[in-house]
Amino acid sequence: MSDYLSRLNPEQRLSVEHVDGPLLVLAGAGTGKTRVLTTRFAHILVTRRAFPSQVLAVTFTNKAAREMRERVTAMLTEPAEGLWLGTFHALCARMLRRHADLVGLTSSFNILDSDDQLRLLKQVMEAARIDTKRWVPAALMAIIQRWKDRGLTPARITAAEATDFAGGHAQALYGDYQARLRALNVADFGDLLLHVTEILRTHPEILTEYHRRFRYILVDEYQDTNTIQYLWLRLLAQGHHNICCVGDDDQSIYSWRGAEVENILRFERDFPGAKVVRLEANYRSTAPILAAAAGLIAHNEGRLGKTLRPGRKDASGENLQVVGLWDSEEEARMVGEKAEALRRGGHKLAEMAILVRAGFLTRAFEERLIVLGLPYRVVGGLRFYERAEIRDAIAYARLVRQPADDLAFERIVNTPRRGVGDTALRLMHETARAREIPLTAACAYLLETGALKGKVREGIANLLSGFARWREQLVREGHVVTLQVVLDESGYTDMWKNDKSAEAPGRLENLREFVRALADFETLSGFLDHVSLVMENEERTETDRLSLMTLHAAKGLEFDTVFLPGWEEGLFPSQRTMDESGLKGLEEERRLAYVGITRARQRAIISYAANRRIYANWQSSIPSRFLDELPDDVIERSGSAQMQRERMMAAPVFSSAFPLTARRPRTIEAWEQPARPQAAASFAVGARVFHQKFGTGTVTGVDDDKLDIAFDKAGAKKVLDRFLESA
Repeated sequence: MSDYLSRLNPEQRLSVEHVDGPLLVLAGAGTGKTRVLTTRFAHILVTRRAFPSQVLAVTFTNKAAREMRERVTAMLTEPAEGLWLGTFHALCARMLRRHADLVGLTSSFNILDSDDQLRLLKQVMEAARIDTKRWVPAALMAIIQRWKDRGLTPARITAAEATDFAGGHAQALYGDYQARLRALNVADFGDLLLHVTEILRTHPEILTEYHRRFRYILVDEYQDTNTIQYLWLRLLAQGHHNICCVGDDDQSIYSWRGAEVENILRFERDFPGAKVVRLEANYRSTAPILAAAAGLIAHNEGRLGKTLRPGRKDASGENLQVVGLWDSEEEARMVGEKAEALRRGGHKLAEMAILVRAGFLTRAFEERLIVLGLPYRVVGGLRFYERAEIRDAIAYARLVRQPADDLAFERIVNTPRRGVGDTALRLMHETARAREIPLTAACAYLLETGALKGKVREGIANLLSGFARWREQLVREGHVVTLQVVLDESGYTDMWKNDKSAEAPGRLENLREFVRALADFETLSGFLDHVSLVMENEERTETDRLSLMTLHAAKGLEFDTVFLPGWEEGLFPSQRTMDESGLKGLEEERRLAYVGITRARQRAIISYAANRRIYANWQSSIPSRFLDELPDDVIERSGSAQMQRERMMAAPVFSSAFPLTARRPRTIEAWEQPARPQAAASFAVGARVFHQKFGTGTVTGVDDDKLDIAFDKAGAKKVLDRFLESA
């Protein structure tokens, strides 16, 4: 411990040694935030300012809490006993068990998971005679959790906070739900903070007890706190005022989870006389990357302000690349080819990442990586074709092609709900086995004999007549149009539109991308065969895999090389975010772009496409306004769409007074689409090639990226070059 302060730079050391009074540490990306927190914690203990049990240390994740505990223990060279160190929820659960009787619980209360919460709320709604089909319990749960995140008990909800959900009964249902929780001696996650904050608000003697107990408070990721977390901390800090909050207002990207960036922005008003220390020496990224990030985030007005500077000795590096591509397919090829070239040059795949604004964008890159044979992993989610909504859509597609596909029928027969329970499904299986026919034929037989009754009969009859109609439409109008109609007429799209959970919008985007993927194939059979091959391509055991994830999932991570595709207006910044939150939404989108750039240690490659395909049509895309906010002296621009971009930059829409609402992309009908510049032929006529399904063959014709192949066993086929490799 003798030299623990000597390892710190001046700003870090000041953050550690300024222990008395409120302190805000503005810790930029890669500036050693965790080192400051753990060293400050150890410094308080080493200098005997407090015992371990007198320090309250709050983190956002269990992983961060474990890391802090391990680092503090290592610095002290002995275990620190009695620590109050953990997440908001863990610490509040510990407090609540001490005072549970004050909110009508006992100390042995259980904590409900999300499934149990929904089931209990549904019971409460049914008891109040609320139609749970019209008013979905998941939507009411989201409203209740939002109230709890803002510190609102049923009695504290004002007219301004009320909602007309369930005919204006939401507040009463919230009260009934809370009463039911108390009767069962359980709490949900939102209750942990809400109950403890209410106890501290209404029982001054208990608040005073905690003021005596906690001499110092340490808070990590303060920019991500919501209202109830903020209130809890404010109450506890009223004692000694020795609160140290570490965070970065430029990395506040979770408003959709209730985070309030204003909490960190008003710290000095909340705690008069507070000291503010800025950690600006970045030990992660090169100078060009830091300059680009600084130039971008400087356009935000709602920030406290800091400028990252290189802290590394080898801070020089290559400029950021901004690549303009003709379309999204060329973008996926560019990213794949650059990743492959870097790997051949000795760059580990594990030190590369593709960071996208929305989850549905991963599909094109996944398929390109599979074609190139580059191992990858999707961080924070499933691979595209493994996602539940995509598996459901594929099951509908399989049944359109093949009515005898019993596995597909089982998957979708009651999705969306058609009243098919275990009894009805058992009858279908028994009939199919007895008559040796597929399940769809068994259902038709049960309808004829009148064995199916009521809602089940109606649901199955509509489903079977739908499939008959869709198969006829497939012949007339093709697979792209037909599958969109299938998803709409089956009620599957509406099922997700009516779902008010946070995941529903992303699932709808994935379904739109699914329909878009169909357009790459001439037939439905070709698409389904391709999906089977992709699904067969099992995750490899190699640890060296490229990471693919959303920008939100990337926070806290770092890589040598980062690809940032899809920087187009309406996509990034997200039009939906700007429509919902206006200027605040735009500034959060810019913070998200800042987070993306600062994930890179050595190299950042940003790209945009002039055209993206939505369903079967194309949309002309406008480069993101964020590209104009990057300083030119650290940017190298290239790509097939660069001339188009330069023309657009000269237009008024790209002036410094860029309007908040993005110019809407123009839909271009398929026959209007300007021809994409001819790609260099990947295989010449006469070349021997290999396809995973069709085997070995010879190229007989080349039309851009579409090849005519005479396969040795499968005969003549037309195949996209990305599904081939040299034999």
